[in-house]
Amino acid sequence: MVFGVFDGLHDGHKAFLKAAKELGDYLIVAIAQDQVVMHLKGELPKINLANRFNELQTVDHVDEVVVGDEEQSTYEVVKKYHPDIIALGFNQDLLKEDLEKNLSKIGYSPKIVVLKKYEKSD
Repeated sequence: MVFGVFDGLHDGHKAFLKAAKELGDYLIVAIAQDQVVMHLKGELPKINLANRFNELQTVDHVDEVVVGDEEQSTYEVVKKYHPDIIALGFNQDLLKEDLEKNLSKIGYSPKIVVLKKYEKSD
């Protein structure tokens, strides 16, 4: 499982999704709801939730797209889908910290893997 806003898919997102898929045999993408993005970033995504959702469904390495939690730090989506591994991007330090702090709420301990930063090759 991965989490993100995915506000306009770019090569970094695609590399992240490919690397996450290589960790297992089924990749679930939990896409952030607009109000959560507003809370985290102070602005709405440029692309609305429905369009971001539809765009992610076309990515080769993505098996399933789900809408993320309405409320931060509840991890209901993790409880529901029970992933073995949660892959995080190199820039998701705050999410990693929050996830680790709230593992007791989840009821089990998925493996948390931080993926490397995408390096564009020429």
